[in-house]
Amino acid sequence: MLSRTELVRYGAAALAGGALALSFPPRTLWWLAVPAFLVLWLTMRDVRARRAAGLGFVFGMAFFLPHLLWIEHFLGNDFGPWPWLVLSAIMALFVCGACALMPLVSRLPAAPVWAAMLFVLQETARGLIPFNGFPWGRVAFGQPDGPFGQLAVVGGAPLVSFAVVFTGFGLAHWLPRVKAAWAVLPFAAALAVGPLISLEAQNGQRTIAVVQGNAPNIGLGLLDAADTLRANHLRKTAELKALIDGGSVPKPDLVVWPESATRTQDHDPVIDRAVDSLGVPVLVSALRNGENAVIAWQPGTGPGQSYAKQELVPFAEHIPLRPLARLFTPFADTPDMNAGTEPGDIDIAGTRVGLGICYEVAYDYVLRESTAAGAQVLVVPTNNAWYGRGEMTYQQLAMARLRAIEHGRAVVVAAISGVSAVVRPDGSVVQSTGMYTDALMTDSVPLRTDITFATRFGGAIHVLLTAGAFGACLCAIWLRRRARPEPESLPR
Repeated sequence: MLSRTELVRYGAAALAGGALALSFPPRTLWWLAVPAFLVLWLTMRDVRARRAAGLGFVFGMAFFLPHLLWIEHFLGNDFGPWPWLVLSAIMALFVCGACALMPLVSRLPAAPVWAAMLFVLQETARGLIPFNGFPWGRVAFGQPDGPFGQLAVVGGAPLVSFAVVFTGFGLAHWLPRVKAAWAVLPFAAALAVGPLISLEAQNGQRTIAVVQGNAPNIGLGLLDAADTLRANHLRKTAELKALIDGGSVPKPDLVVWPESATRTQDHDPVIDRAVDSLGVPVLVSALRNGENAVIAWQPGTGPGQSYAKQELVPFAEHIPLRPLARLFTPFADTPDMNAGTEPGDIDIAGTRVGLGICYEVAYDYVLRESTAAGAQVLVVPTNNAWYGRGEMTYQQLAMARLRAIEHGRAVVVAAISGVSAVVRPDGSVVQSTGMYTDALMTDSVPLRTDITFATRFGGAIHVLLTAGAFGACLCAIWLRRRARPEPESLPR
């Protein structure tokens, strides 16, 4: 039976995990992440690895259960709470593993530094394994409204996560000692890098229109609603044409459809007529030839360049372990989609557009590669209609906002049923739509060509943080073995 002290520790770890969940959008309580990690550190003070692992698991479950509640809306009616509970538990196990190693590195000088690196390491690991990972819920994705988010321009999401976790751990470790000043260095650095974030248009501007055709809020019923989605977006595109002709909406340079707005083939006379009538290039996001693709549809010439989604959603767009998958996913008997292999860069409307489709915005490399290849604006088509009115769409928008800061680019998010948004290069949202409504959104965005430090060196910074975590563990093991007394020689 747990002692009262142990119960207090576990209760505090659960409260800390809940506070971290509250720090994420749609709330603007970004600052709650710091006390969350402060409390987590205090719960692990003077405990061994096994107890630290248990505290980490409780912290992780208290965070992921509310953070991923939208999965329960998606699958709960057909599969009960088990997919939500199991995924939350798997994600919490990564936190558990990182926390199990923290007592080891706590013996080193500047212990909060190495512990924060371990936390970033587990974020990296769960973005890779199993089955290419699930990088949702990284600490950085809760920070686009606060100063810490500005560090993305230097080191992307890994550096932002590190800064937040280190600040919380450092305050707990060093307060009320003079060394506590070290803990606020990341916050000071975040304020200092603000001037590196620029909104200036370096290659003119483009007016981009988003067509949000809407979808019924029927969860898995969308599997049979492809014709409805197509009709909605064709109808809304025709409405955009009428508004342009009537002079109430300026003619855009580019129009964007959201992810899987239609199914199409290499030849589609209906979309040809819609685009020809509009007289504007359209990025048509469609399921085509076994790919989740974005196609540059030109007036007069039809489909041209395209980008295929590289990061397919496990157990939805590709199915590992099919016999097991039948227990918790309705997609188990559908063929795997074909993953793309090339960065998402398309020349359209006189602009180099970088693309990341839906789930891909959570992966660092996708939009980094697009921007490094010359993208002047980023576009993220998405379909969040599966997940009801929960927080998923706001969580994903927060990722897009962080990517805007990271790469110094405007980001246009086009969602089937909301929230669609226009994001400036500083991460601010200047226009957005509601959920489960059809809408048209038009705005001018700056085209930028400068490459940020994070775009150029963010991958290297990520590697350094990972190497630091491994190096700290190895160093701590070596020091512990060295400190053990030599066994006395046996008498001969």
